[in-house]
Amino acid sequence: MNTQGHVFKYPDNVDTDVIIPARYLNTANAQELALHCMEDIDKDYVKKVQKGDIMVAGWNFGCGSSREHAPLVIKTCGTGCVIAKSFARIFYRNAINIGLPILECEEAAEEIAAGDEVSVDFDTGIITDITTGKTYRAQPFPPFIQNIIAKGGLLASLKN
Repeated sequence: MNTQGHVFKYPDNVDTDVIIPARYLNTANAQELALHCMEDIDKDYVKKVQKGDIMVAGWNFGCGSSREHAPLVIKTCGTGCVIAKSFARIFYRNAINIGLPILECEEAAEEIAAGDEVSVDFDTGIITDITTGKTYRAQPFPPFIQNIIAKGGLLASLKN
């Protein structure tokens, strides 16, 4: 499984209330929620993001509340992957459970710039910044977790 797209870059400690503000959680409709993804930190994100684009962030991405809506809206917007220096543990688990590909790679998160074109090979953990020609190695998920993500999340993988 691979993805390729342009980078949207965010700082350390992006919390779930920034990813999807609580004021919109009066609906469970993922498409409707996704219209507000990242709006408090990047009001144009949902207007600019294209299928396969990549979020790159600093430390502790997805901290805050344990809501599953945060990785769900990122995925629903078409984001192909989130690369961060680290993820809040509950966000990490929720991302796998809903099928959002994520990778931890400190060096890539530090060096990749907003707007760069990046490709990610989830089988090997190789992240390639096509813009600069530099490659990075993240620890790939084991095959059983890659299967969960490829099938669209934990529940979808259990149905097959």
